[in-house]
Amino acid sequence: MLMEAILVAIWAGICSMDDVGPQMLRRPLLTGTVAGIIMGDMVQGLAISATLELMWMGIGNVGAYSAPDIIAGSIIGVALGIASKGGIAAGIALAVPVSILCQQLLIVWRSFASFLNVWAEKSIQSGDYQGLVKVHYFSTPLWFLIRAVPCFLAIYFGGDLVSKVLEAIPASILTGMGIASKMIPAIGVCILLLMLLKGRMWFFFLLGFILTTYLKLPIIPITFIALAFAVLYDMAYTNGMNTPAPEKSKATATDTEEEYDL
Repeated sequence: MLMEAILVAIWAGICSMDDVGPQMLRRPLLTGTVAGIIMGDMVQGLAISATLELMWMGIGNVGAYSAPDIIAGSIIGVALGIASKGGIAAGIALAVPVSILCQQLLIVWRSFASFLNVWAEKSIQSGDYQGLVKVHYFSTPLWFLIRAVPCFLAIYFGGDLVSKVLEAIPASILTGMGIASKMIPAIGVCILLLMLLKGRMWFFFLLGFILTTYLKLPIIPITFIALAFAVLYDMAYTNGMNTPAPEKSKATATDTEEEYDL
């Protein structure tokens, strides 16, 4: 179990680094499947991760809101679900509390990481490139460990550790974090609305509002409708950029010169 815990922790750290980069590995269907391969049961890992993908399909960070950590939740849920031989039910039962617990860890870390902006800003203003590099060298290992360590401890010590950690946290702290997590999405939505109103994307917001409020469509058909409109918008914008500006005809140029002569 030690080797599996180390490999799962390394995979969790890689996914954590990807989460602040290209974000190509963060979805449960991929993170959980690889965790299943590491645990020696790819089929069961794929089954658990697919279920988690459907459950967390619409989840994501909006503005300053930190959503439940689907990366650590998926990896630990799949790994412990396979290790305990509990299948999909055990994987989901462990993934949900782990994602909420890691959400609180990420909130604490991101609150601390905001102070790194001051260090980076001073380095930029003074032209200290090496100081800016040090900010990355300092924060990169922490981003790796913020998910690698919890995943290693959870896999090595089992699901009982997760339950004990949740029981050790005072109820007032969990309640406060829960209230804050419900308030912060409103700030994120307001930021997005300001961005939409300043640009030309407000009609997409209006379209989504109509589809959800009046037509009562679920998330999957709304996603395909939004994809179709996004493709049409991109095609129209691209054609507009590639269309050459109309050249002024000779007759028009001559008429303009005669008009100025008069």
